[in-house]
Amino acid sequence: MLSSNTFLIYVVDDEQTIREGISLALNTEFRILTFETAEDVLAKLASPGIAPDLLLLDLGLPGMSGIDALRIIKGKYPGLQVVIITAYEDVETAVRVMKLGAYDYVVKPLHMASLVVTINHALETLHMRREIQRVQELCLQESHPYFVGESDAILQVMDFVDQVAASPDTPVLISGETGTGKELVASAIHYRSPNSQGPLIKINCAAIPTELIESELFGYVTGAFSGARVGGKIGLLAEANNGSLFLDEIGDLGLSAQAKLLRFLEEGEFYRVGSSQPIKVTTRLVAATNKNLEEMMQEGVFRKDLYFRLAVVKVKIPSLKERCADILPLSRYFLELFSAKFGKSYRAISPDAEKLLVQHNWMGNIRELKNSIERGVLLGKGPALLADDLQLERLESGREKGVSGLELPDISSQGIDLDEVVRNVERNYIEKALLLGDGNESKAARFLHMNHHTFRYRRKKLFS
Repeated sequence: MLSSNTFLIYVVDDEQTIREGISLALNTEFRILTFETAEDVLAKLASPGIAPDLLLLDLGLPGMSGIDALRIIKGKYPGLQVVIITAYEDVETAVRVMKLGAYDYVVKPLHMASLVVTINHALETLHMRREIQRVQELCLQESHPYFVGESDAILQVMDFVDQVAASPDTPVLISGETGTGKELVASAIHYRSPNSQGPLIKINCAAIPTELIESELFGYVTGAFSGARVGGKIGLLAEANNGSLFLDEIGDLGLSAQAKLLRFLEEGEFYRVGSSQPIKVTTRLVAATNKNLEEMMQEGVFRKDLYFRLAVVKVKIPSLKERCADILPLSRYFLELFSAKFGKSYRAISPDAEKLLVQHNWMGNIRELKNSIERGVLLGKGPALLADDLQLERLESGREKGVSGLELPDISSQGIDLDEVVRNVERNYIEKALLLGDGNESKAARFLHMNHHTFRYRRKKLFS
């Protein structure tokens, strides 16, 4: 409940008893200003000064009606929460004011307890929107636009970030497909937590060879192994002291490193490679994966005890197909970004291009969308981004021809070579993954939820 005198509420009603009653009921919790007409409140809104957080607006006003005032207010001040006061409760009125942007409506005679509940709900919604906007602005400043949009799916993620950030040391496990923005969620958690003054250290477990991951993560001392540099290395975990450590692709961490990480989570200390001296640090671990860790536990390649220590709090980042409402807002953001980058004057996305963007199967999620808009802006002429600029149909047809167009044979009277069918399916998916990963084997491996060493082995075996 947001009972705080930091919130300013305007009350607009032509009945003095209503204005006085609301003021008396609310002035211990909120700052209240009252107005008799719509014209009065519109003049106040247009004048310099602190803007209100919420407006209680009567529909039956002398002069300009409440409905007309609502239409003007939401047009000029879309972020202002408005609760309508009406003498009649009917479906038509409710639908009309909600379509115009009102948060809710209450019916005379007013029940103050119910009114306070409605106001608090409206202010809680306002608070959440402001927090989302703040983090979105931070993310855009860091060139991480994954939180652009207001789909229910991404709002739920933002709400999760808001809740979990308050704890400085609770481990978090983030799952989701490649390109959905798992790293950004980790960044948002860090920068909104008590650890924000400390460092955010990031490591991609899939990008570092197994034999080197422990020395990178935990550090080493002089002479720990052949080639160890004089003076040793502090290690990323120690660098993250009083901050956060983000372990991307945690599913690619070897069993030996998993055991050492588990000890740190349980004891708060670790050993550098080649040392018997324990080191204590305070840091929050945020891990991310696009793999099914539950299946990996069953296969014995991921420790159950480590999983349960990492997954104290879990969140799944929605894929782009789960937040389709955000495709066009994201596209417009990327259009503006790359138009400025390439010195072009794009101002809009054509209707045909918008239709193509919405209908496309974004297997690479936001990363693929970003690349597509960048290519379109670079190759197009503007001022509108056209469907042909995106080249999505050409790419899709190429995929269908070389990959997804593979037709599985029926079993004839002579039978089929099942091993050959399976090999063909594997070849096609490997080709498709390489296409989505722009030829990068590590990226392609992640699309197929496998280690890049396994991917390389299978590719060599199937295409040699």
